[in-house]
Amino acid sequence: MATTPTVLVTGVSRSLAARFARAAAADTVCEVIGVDMTPPRDDLGRATFVRADIRSPAIAKVVQGRGVDTVVHMAIVATPAGESGRASARETAKEINVIGTMQLLAACQRAATFRKLVVQSSVSVYGASPRDPAAFTEEDSARVQPRTGFGHDAIEIESYVRGFGRRRPDVVVTTLRLATLLGAGVDSRLARYLSLPVVPRVLGFDARLQLLHPDDAVRALELVVREDLPGTFNVAAPDVVTLSQAIRRMGRPTVGVPRGSAPLVASLFRSWRAADFSADQIDALTYGRVMDTSRFTEAGFVPCRSTAEALAEFVATAQPGLLSAERVEGAAGAVARFAERADRRADRHAARRAGRA
Repeated sequence: MATTPTVLVTGVSRSLAARFARAAAADTVCEVIGVDMTPPRDDLGRATFVRADIRSPAIAKVVQGRGVDTVVHMAIVATPAGESGRASARETAKEINVIGTMQLLAACQRAATFRKLVVQSSVSVYGASPRDPAAFTEEDSARVQPRTGFGHDAIEIESYVRGFGRRRPDVVVTTLRLATLLGAGVDSRLARYLSLPVVPRVLGFDARLQLLHPDDAVRALELVVREDLPGTFNVAAPDVVTLSQAIRRMGRPTVGVPRGSAPLVASLFRSWRAADFSADQIDALTYGRVMDTSRFTEAGFVPCRSTAEALAEFVATAQPGLLSAERVEGAAGAVARFAERADRRADRHAARRAGRA
């Protein structure tokens, strides 16, 4: 049996997991092992790194061989490497999310020393639709479930974790549904979207955004590792900003896009390699989504940064636009013309279908 608590953190090549591993390792009574397929770019502090693929049964050797008693599973890929929109990148992300989680849970189930599992999940499990409640509680499910993409993976991951909890009732299982991260230096799809030289917006909608600063995400993870808090918790700053407010604070020009043309405009940005929007992300930027965080507040967690403060920090450190004012104006015109043509084409198709009916 291990003489000191041993915490294994998956996915430490990613920034948030590395930050958490470094913070956890600062506790001198705790040994922290970071695991990933590629070496971390961020400093892990006192944490040690082990190169391992959680999709492989070999992860069991790490869990059992090192006497791991706590696993913090953060190898959850929302943004495929390269962000190219290629099917291969998405398939790799799904393998890491789903197959990796299954292999990791199998390894934990066989480990006699294992006593706690913490899983990083996401607000994406709630989807986004016009039928959503004002704020999702942990008992709510998506009104329109994500059929593909990261939201679908997150729902699958949570179902496997619930199954693990039933098989190992002696293990404390905690799932944290994190809101979208934003702050200085954060690289996420929302950060890339807000940093576009011309930001497309769906006409007639102004999504509510609820954010979480990475420092608060780390504090939340530290809390549930330090204390036994079984169950599922929404983790976010309690306040919201609207999408239009966020874009104004970024100082970016916008172009309105009809809802039906949004996927076509997304493909245009993807072809420019400027941004990659899945159908789920378009829904989130159209309808927005907000979580009720009262359960985690009652458990003792209060974020240090509000949504507005996380956004302000990101805005203060965001890179200036890559295009000159003339090119911004030209890009805005190109997107507007593209959306207009797509809308006319959709109208013509609808008229032809009506004529044939």
